[in-house]
Amino acid sequence: MALLVDTAMWPAHGRLWAHLVSDSDIDELHAFAAAHGIPPRAFDRDHYDVPADAIPRLVAGGAEAVSGRELTRRLIASGLRVTARERRGR
Repeated sequence: MALLVDTAMWPAHGRLWAHLVSDSDIDELHAFAAAHGIPPRAFDRDHYDVPADAIPRLVAGGAEAVSGRELTRRLIASGLRVTARERRGR
């Protein structure tokens, strides 16, 4: 299993945000996020939204820094990706 974090590039609430995902196991993603101070409210179906300042501690804790494209590719390949259609409930 690998935990992946992409480059922070999504602006919201005066900060830049990144995504934290697992390429194989949602339960381990939740455990990793909790162990590194990412609150449950940051979870959005298949990823955690994480602020840019959290990235160094996530990488130090074992997450792999990847591009957004690589993160998406690996999340889709894992079968854990929640599609836009699924998000809309269709």
